[in-house]
Amino acid sequence: MANTISLSLNKRDVLGKQVSRLRREGQVPAVIHDHGKPSIVVAGDYQEVFKAYQQAGKHHIVSLDADGKKYSAIIKTVDLDPKKNTLTHVVFGAVKANEKIDAEVPVRIKLAEDNESTPAERAGLIVLHNLETVQISALPKDLPDALEFDGEKLAAVGDHATVADLVVPKGVEIKTDAEQQIASVFEPSALAAANDAAGGDAEPGDEENVDSDHESNAEQESQADEIRPGGKKEFEDKSQGHNPEKK
Repeated sequence: MANTISLSLNKRDVLGKQVSRLRREGQVPAVIHDHGKPSIVVAGDYQEVFKAYQQAGKHHIVSLDADGKKYSAIIKTVDLDPKKNTLTHVVFGAVKANEKIDAEVPVRIKLAEDNESTPAERAGLIVLHNLETVQISALPKDLPDALEFDGEKLAAVGDHATVADLVVPKGVEIKTDAEQQIASVFEPSALAAANDAAGGDAEPGDEENVDSDHESNAEQESQADEIRPGGKKEFEDKSQGHNPEKK
């Protein structure tokens, strides 16, 4: 675990479309869901909130000071502006030390001490990373920085690693399907052919026609949704791209 990540937030009365004014003033609107209690609507300085998000991701506990009250929380979801890639809304979930929580943890390749790449990459092959994070369940004290798998097993075309290959610390349960591939090895020419077959010849600008996984619906925030108790169920699937906390 990293050092304590702290963040100060202020209570806000501004809701719905009016939060655009807060953003113009350098504030990020946020909400804290607290175990079925009425949600706390807050806002924080953009730079401070962004720094906390960079450090904590969705797998570190953040120590919140919200209008004079203390909370231990985890970042559940964020909304990003699809064009500027800036934070527009954050949902925190308060946690208890003795209750397991769901979190999204990064996946990393572990290599031999003297190696900077996998055997496949050293042989001129391409390692395609299929999965960047996995969903886990653990007590707050057991949340890992990341989960690793042995990159030395990626040596030849067709080699792959799955979620089942991750080294899992004691107290951590992986919720992601064990058979899902994390990384796989391809010949460069075969990968290029597959990319063309999948539409890799798209023209610049076509990306605007594709929905962003993190597209913000912040301007359509619902007051009823922000103040409803509890937020989403603790173990509900959070792998979907759009923010389920908001309409």
